[in-house]
Amino acid sequence: MTDFFISLGMDATWAFFVASLCGVLLIAFPLMLAVALIIYTDRKIWAAINLRRGPNVVGPFGILQSFADGLKVFLQETIIPSAANKGIFILAPIITFTVALLAWAVIPFDAGVVLSDINVGLLYILAISSLSVYGVTMAGWASNSKYPFFSAMRAAAQMISYEVSIGFILVCVVLYAGTFNLSAIVEAQRGHGLGFVNGYYFNLLLFPMWVVFFISSLAETQRVPFDLTEAESELVAGYQTEYSSMAFALFWLGEYANILLMCSLNTLLFFGGWLPPVDWAPLYWVPGIIWFLLKTFFFFFMFSWVMATVPRYRYDQLMRLGWKVFLPMSLIFVVLISGWLMLTRYDEPEYDCVPASTAGTVTTDGTVLCGPEGNLP
Repeated sequence: MTDFFISLGMDATWAFFVASLCGVLLIAFPLMLAVALIIYTDRKIWAAINLRRGPNVVGPFGILQSFADGLKVFLQETIIPSAANKGIFILAPIITFTVALLAWAVIPFDAGVVLSDINVGLLYILAISSLSVYGVTMAGWASNSKYPFFSAMRAAAQMISYEVSIGFILVCVVLYAGTFNLSAIVEAQRGHGLGFVNGYYFNLLLFPMWVVFFISSLAETQRVPFDLTEAESELVAGYQTEYSSMAFALFWLGEYANILLMCSLNTLLFFGGWLPPVDWAPLYWVPGIIWFLLKTFFFFFMFSWVMATVPRYRYDQLMRLGWKVFLPMSLIFVVLISGWLMLTRYDEPEYDCVPASTAGTVTTDGTVLCGPEGNLP
């Protein structure tokens, strides 16, 4: 895209800036549209499981209900409590929303369809997701109310405890793929399962890690059964209690953008990303982005399914699961996977060399010249 703007006579620096801005908008606008649609889908799935109709009045089949709700909160007055720290109170939802969008910069939707295909994309995701706790903590503290503050403390402890497990799960994936680049991780899953299944989920060592990752994704995004940050019976609405209007909407947009992010990470790390489920030539006729979206929606359906059927955990159960079950389990699998790879992948280095009198000399074409016995010094 930068070359296109340069061909129009634009300066290289400005061409790069405009191309980057266009890339950001091409991700941000569809993402906001997707958030509105998955809120509607979320409510429809809950209603179907509970034998209700769900949204069905605004627009065909109620599909415009999310947009009507968004217009309503946009037109409402933003009320800031008199005892609140006004600067931090306003800044908290902005940080939550912004951080949720920043993580999508390295998500590949298809081969080559990514805003920034950096080599440390997985580390970038881990770093950005760790920042989301600041928005929640700032909201709880700035509200100057005990219920939001309790919720913020819960959120900080919950998100940190499950991010530790997620970090070790990512180590397991990186060990198998040999890279932190998300596109390369997807390609490493091509034909991984017995030569015909595209995905690490088929691996007996990585499948338990996907189960832990999926459950940790629920806890990371404060979804049922881990929505202790806004448990209605205890905390009214948690850290969002004092928020209204667009400030409240920014929290919701950030929350659902994070949910979509975790669904896409499940897809990219364990289920082959944009690759078809089976390594069969006719399936590749379907565009990769279609496979990516279908898999991401499947995981979102699982998120909604769990929310409609599983009761909420107690807080002590939540922390026990994170620190006493998932953390030791993920550590054990890091050892198992690294040991297995050492046993199955370790080979003596192979050199493309020819006998020569001067050992270790490298020619212009990259060939290493061996010693008289054909061995490197």
